[in-house]
Amino acid sequence: MKYSVHFIYAVLHCWIVGLVVSRVSGKQVWPVPYKRLDRRPDVDPYCQALYPFCPTGDPYGRIPVMEYYDIISVFRLQTPVWEFKYGDILGKFHIMHDAIGFGSAKTGRNFTMEWYELFQLGNCTFPHEREDVSAPFWCNQGAACFYEGIDDIHWKQNGTLEKIGEISGEMFNELALWVQEDNETGVYYETWTVKSDPGANATTWFESYDCSQFVHRAYKKLMELGAQLLSQTPTSYTKIYLYSGEPLYLGDDSIFLQSSTKDLATDIKKFYHSFRSHQSVIEMIMSLLEAYDKMVLEKTFYFYYNSEYWKLPMKYPYLQITYEEIPFP
Repeated sequence: MKYSVHFIYAVLHCWIVGLVVSRVSGKQVWPVPYKRLDRRPDVDPYCQALYPFCPTGDPYGRIPVMEYYDIISVFRLQTPVWEFKYGDILGKFHIMHDAIGFGSAKTGRNFTMEWYELFQLGNCTFPHEREDVSAPFWCNQGAACFYEGIDDIHWKQNGTLEKIGEISGEMFNELALWVQEDNETGVYYETWTVKSDPGANATTWFESYDCSQFVHRAYKKLMELGAQLLSQTPTSYTKIYLYSGEPLYLGDDSIFLQSSTKDLATDIKKFYHSFRSHQSVIEMIMSLLEAYDKMVLEKTFYFYYNSEYWKLPMKYPYLQITYEEIPFP
């Protein structure tokens, strides 16, 4: 019996050492898997949205049940980010927001489903500075929003509203259950896709987790359920890339509590200070110069993913916004 216990301890010891060596040597799976949670955490009241999240949707995220034999039209929806405020300005740079529409043949009711930031994109991309918190403070949750109606003008005028298929009410109900589970476990918005270079054979270090990724997951689920989806126009989506060499793992919030990592903590905070909100025009210009110095001259970007920090050794062209065609799954 003693031999068995010692053997188990030895196996566990080797396993733990293997994990540590793997992390230190950088031998791990790329891209880093997106971490899902058991349940959605409560939102800290410090996080406040400039525009309320999902104002016309059900406050508890409930999705209506359709009759099994109803015929539900599926629509591909796309419009420039913040189109309601800036029109097509961001659309000229191909910075687009994606969603899915549904229409019931039996009731005539239409619905929109989208996934986006609870507290706007800036808060999901960069943290806040709080005097009462040692680590950078993140307001980076995203969530699904389901509401009645499809605003034809909003989607058509500067974007896309296209019927891409039909499903049964039964399929819709199965999708609704999947959406609620996906929404409860995948909660953190991730703006950036990080790759080694722009080439076709590039290594992807981190995948984004945003509105377009949600749409792709939903399409994939529908097709698993038997749906046939077809678009008559190119299915292009916005991707925001950072380019770097192999990322270096730094740690979690404990970085900001330990004396041994004090210099690293200071450098991370200084980096994010350049991207703080509520800056004057002069402060913004200075911050952009500081960010350029860090990313291009020092070739450093501190990246936050799965509640952990990584150091990206930046490479030319450093950052790129693309609008690339991605077919249905």
